[in-house]
Amino acid sequence: MRLAHLARHLALSLGVLIAATSARAQTQSEPITVFAAASLKNALEDAAKPFTADTGTAVRFSFAASSALAKQIETGAPADLFASADLEWMDYLQQRNFIRAASRVDLLGNRLVVVAPADSPVRDLAFTASAMRQALGTNGRIATGEVTSVPVGRYAKSALERLGLWTVVQPRLAEAENVRAALTFVSRGEAPLGIVYDTDAKADPNVKVVAAFPPDSYPPIIYPFAVTAGAKDPEKAQRFLSYLTGAQARPAFEAQGFTMLGPARPTN
Repeated sequence: MRLAHLARHLALSLGVLIAATSARAQTQSEPITVFAAASLKNALEDAAKPFTADTGTAVRFSFAASSALAKQIETGAPADLFASADLEWMDYLQQRNFIRAASRVDLLGNRLVVVAPADSPVRDLAFTASAMRQALGTNGRIATGEVTSVPVGRYAKSALERLGLWTVVQPRLAEAENVRAALTFVSRGEAPLGIVYDTDAKADPNVKVVAAFPPDSYPPIIYPFAVTAGAKDPEKAQRFLSYLTGAQARPAFEAQGFTMLGPARPTN
């Protein structure tokens, strides 16, 4: 009887241990969902690979314009982490309590440039009305993000206004839903010029940079990151965010041309 009781006790204990182990494994295997600005695609995908290898936690991404992603989060989309290409859309969510404010960090910086197809004769484009008209030709358009909501479009409008070129360029704009869509117009030769981030230009061999906007012609391009208020596992989301701010992720960002804002911290 004692042996039978002991056997039942051991079987019960083993069952509890297996169930607990299985639950932990299932929790660990649940992926993190990151909503991120389209310009972060290459860098974040590269940064996530070693994180997944080290932790066993997969990371899935939804890349789009920061404006579209913020609106999706506001309406209940299941994001664990949000990475915006400007401060305004992160502020928008914070003011409505859709992010965990304590987790927010301004992680990256970028630059605004003009690109042309790689085989274009345009190079060293001057920021003058005559140079813009000549580069665009008779019917050509300049691609960028939608100027009232998409961050790159907002930065582009600010820079063009500061340089006195807005009235010249506005009628020739091809406004896209996000910066990668604008880049594609130029990459395919559908637009002779585009205004994008320097990191996007580096990501596409079919375009070349023909001008860089003066840094004082547009607001600083800052990428804030934050865990969302609706994160299904905020600790895991914070772990990934901490990883992104650390030294291990830095090469993935710098390889794409981003500037790290502040020193990278060692990861635990």
